[in-house]
Amino acid sequence: MVVFGIDPGYAIVGWGAISFRNNAYKALGFGAVETRAHTDFNQRLEYIYDELSAILKRCRPDALAIERLYFQNNQKTAIKVAQARGVTLLAAQKLGIPIFEYTPLQVKTAVTGYGKAKKPQVMEMTRRLLNLSETPKPDDTADALAIAICHAQAAGSELRMRLRQSGRL
Repeated sequence: MVVFGIDPGYAIVGWGAISFRNNAYKALGFGAVETRAHTDFNQRLEYIYDELSAILKRCRPDALAIERLYFQNNQKTAIKVAQARGVTLLAAQKLGIPIFEYTPLQVKTAVTGYGKAKKPQVMEMTRRLLNLSETPKPDDTADALAIAICHAQAAGSELRMRLRQSGRL
């Protein structure tokens, strides 16, 4: 199974593609789509959509896992991140990729076994699970890989049913 993880944002969108076979993880590719500050926001959204569409076409994942948004303070930032998240979801939807959402608590629990793990712990476990020599940078990329790992662990009957229906399993 190939899982594509996304850490949504509008300045930096972290992404990571992993393979999960025989209870082993392998990083297939990872990086970040970065937009320039002071660029028209609609152009930033278009750039995110175009870049992620191209990456998704290359990776051809079986599923896309994305972090569910949760903001307490800055509503203006939350709205912009939500819009960027929307174009990301649109890119996956247009390519027929099943979409799954996870909370930060679910990701931390899946990767470290502890829902209140700190960011450095999650990043280190992500590095170890993927057998990488270094933690991917920027942090958004490591977060995207952790989200993909979370989905690989959580993938159950719903994903298996979709894959069987599509002939991929």
